[in-house]
Amino acid sequence: MTGITAAITAVGHYLPPDRLTNADLERMVETNDEWIVTRTGIRERRILRDPAKATSYMAAEAARNLLEKRGISASEIDTIIVATVTPDMLFPATACLVQAELGATNAWGFDLSAACSGFLFALSTGARFVESGRSKKVLVIGADKMSTIVDYTDRTTCILFGDGAACVLLEPSDDDNGIIDYIEHIDGNQKDLLCMTGGGSLHPPSHETVDARMHYVYQEGRSVFKYAVTGMADVAADIMERNGLTGDDVRYLVPHQANLRIIDATARRMGIGPEKVMLNIERYGNTTAATIPLCLVDWEHQLRPADNLVLAAFGGGFTWGSVFLRWAYDGSVYGVPEHLAEHIAEPAANS
Repeated sequence: MTGITAAITAVGHYLPPDRLTNADLERMVETNDEWIVTRTGIRERRILRDPAKATSYMAAEAARNLLEKRGISASEIDTIIVATVTPDMLFPATACLVQAELGATNAWGFDLSAACSGFLFALSTGARFVESGRSKKVLVIGADKMSTIVDYTDRTTCILFGDGAACVLLEPSDDDNGIIDYIEHIDGNQKDLLCMTGGGSLHPPSHETVDARMHYVYQEGRSVFKYAVTGMADVAADIMERNGLTGDDVRYLVPHQANLRIIDATARRMGIGPEKVMLNIERYGNTTAATIPLCLVDWEHQLRPADNLVLAAFGGGFTWGSVFLRWAYDGSVYGVPEHLAEHIAEPAANS
């Protein structure tokens, strides 16, 4: 072991300008705003409508935002990890497209597919590169254009997902702050409960797979909810216990934004109140790999060095995990993000 700790030193994001509100969905499928908000907490989501732009576009824009804030050039990045389930294409990897778009001439990288746990798995993977001494600046991106794999005739899934991208920069820490611990799990026995069955080598694209709507997200909602409530809450509590943390020690829970009830259950299991939970699900919906870093962007200005954060996620696979980190820099220098100005002057943790 090198004794090196990986710290988040910058965050960045991209949100498409177009919004899909609950009122819009009422005109598309049999649903209503009250039903959606009560069961999920979602009021609107962002949609990347331009068919010529895909996940790599959002990922690169988020990375540009981060590089500008950090004041470094793309040539200083040595590793790019893109967490996504909606790559532009099966290959080359989205990371290759982002590297070319940014002009990150000294970087290598790859994509990581773990559904809604993708960013957490990519974050812990990136941390390992820094901890080993192999990488000095690792760009970890969570990005998904979920609108391309959502069936907008299926009212059980189309209300959930939105598009977006966000990223963090990992660098060696020069103090005790940074990523302290991580826990990851998978369980392929539950693969049929949340999946997209078409498009891979088992069911390659054909007239039959298209007609059977196999290229869209499929979810058995009640079963997934049951597993997610237990899995996400338990793994968050596990990382606290392993690191001797109580609810009083945690500055914020940074949860995957899939469902408000799952998030509430996780907070209760951790023994923390709603004022310590980062929430933006009402504005963006479930952006899959982008939800957690988007929370970090929205709350960056409230974070201070040594703040204890617990990140937790649960996703298709099944995949689930948690990360315990100490924030490494004073986010107040960046102020309230511009994209939040129309909502609130300062994001409240329980809004």
